[in-house]
Amino acid sequence: MCGIAGIVSNENVNQELYEALTVLQHRGQDAAGIVTCENDRFHLRKDSGLVRDVFNTRHMRSLNGSMGIAHVRYPTAGCTSTAEAQPFYVNSPYGIALAHNGNLTNAQFLKHNLFEEDRRHINTDSDSEVLLNIFAHEMQKIGKLKIEAEDVFQAVAGVHRRCRGAYAVVAMITGFGIIGFRDPFGIRPLVFGERHTDRAVEYMIASESVALDVLGFKLIRDIEPGEAIAVEKDGTLHTRQCAENPIYSPCIFEYVYFARPDSKLDDISVYRARMRMGDKLADKILRERPEHDIDVVIPIPDTSRTAALQLANRLGVKYREGFIKNRYIGRTFIMPGQQLRKKSVRQKLNAIDLEFKGKNVLLVDDSIVRGTTSMQIIQMARDAGAKQVFFASASPPVRYPNVYGIDMPAAHELIAHGRTEDEVQTELGADWLIYQDLQDLIEAVQKGNPKVARFDTSCFNNEYVTGDINQDYLDHLGEHRSDHAKAARDSANSIIEMHNAR
Repeated sequence: MCGIAGIVSNENVNQELYEALTVLQHRGQDAAGIVTCENDRFHLRKDSGLVRDVFNTRHMRSLNGSMGIAHVRYPTAGCTSTAEAQPFYVNSPYGIALAHNGNLTNAQFLKHNLFEEDRRHINTDSDSEVLLNIFAHEMQKIGKLKIEAEDVFQAVAGVHRRCRGAYAVVAMITGFGIIGFRDPFGIRPLVFGERHTDRAVEYMIASESVALDVLGFKLIRDIEPGEAIAVEKDGTLHTRQCAENPIYSPCIFEYVYFARPDSKLDDISVYRARMRMGDKLADKILRERPEHDIDVVIPIPDTSRTAALQLANRLGVKYREGFIKNRYIGRTFIMPGQQLRKKSVRQKLNAIDLEFKGKNVLLVDDSIVRGTTSMQIIQMARDAGAKQVFFASASPPVRYPNVYGIDMPAAHELIAHGRTEDEVQTELGADWLIYQDLQDLIEAVQKGNPKVARFDTSCFNNEYVTGDINQDYLDHLGEHRSDHAKAARDSANSIIEMHNAR
């Protein structure tokens, strides 16, 4: 999962792109990058680390230009090497920079195809570089010195024909402007908005609406599945549907965990969706345990707070903040490497004994993925004096890998894979475990926008919306994405980078 942004303005956009990335930091903590365009020349800064660590005053002063794009990276199929930080850039044709959120499911085929037929070399393991070169090759076919919006839309249509999987993209072309487009299923989110000044109308594209809000842009709408928008450097806006058969299928896990609650994605309030998740989960508890003996509901901060509060109100049970979070520790789910995730849980959370001692506690989390964090939190509740520890997940059991840009890797690393709910309960060490039903989750999100006919729920039910995923692909992906495989790649990259630094 990554965060992307792009702005066309009448003034330098470096500071605003930086601020957009800080707002989107929850979507990726591994690397950050900004590229701006000034007088048809790109200025690029990218590196591993948090936004605040990648950019300093010297870097910001060099990022001149009234249009630019930006990216925060969270690695999935790739590794944590600086070489894979985005945006990526190619100088032919025209000069194109691109940043991407998602995952191409046919990246390996495309990589070979690019070399054998298009004579293009890919220098990293990132599918974003593959996507950039596909787009660049489609632009090359145009063969014009000065391009127009129609040419860009023709190239995006070519991308749709060749690329499979999930992709939300911002790109910038020297001499033209910036482009934003989504895959024909709209799996990953992308919105755009406008801001009126005395001089002109300015436009912004971003992964989440909250980035627009913070910078004073008014949300226009989501970019639709298969659609592209092009904003010329003078601020002229063009939109076009570029896919033949788009099918709205956004990833439901955005609403469960990834997106900020103050965002709207696909015209659905994330906050309201999570409230409805709490209502649905409370109703299930009342069906299964009408005589429940829950004394207090405690959320696992931060993502589950909204659902937990609504659940407590519906049950008529006290809601308490039982864990205090160290805000200087990142989100454990998106940290690379299982050992780092394990170490960070106790550093991130500390229990308030008074809220646990002698009570039957219902802990509420947004989801249970690997289960490592949940196990430790349950034990923390017991250590704090809880009489019984119940655990509720606002989403169904995560049993299958996500192939569209979320780091749910090898199936055997998912605690619910191949286990019943009772077996997961035993594995976690909870006195009782309850999951949200999948249909209830779908209804909770879909109520915000009934026009969204379906969602990608593949990590729950093994149904992949792009229709091109088989077991061989999942096995290969598991081998490549497992923590063991990532550790090996990162170790090799560290040795190379140390050698190069000498």
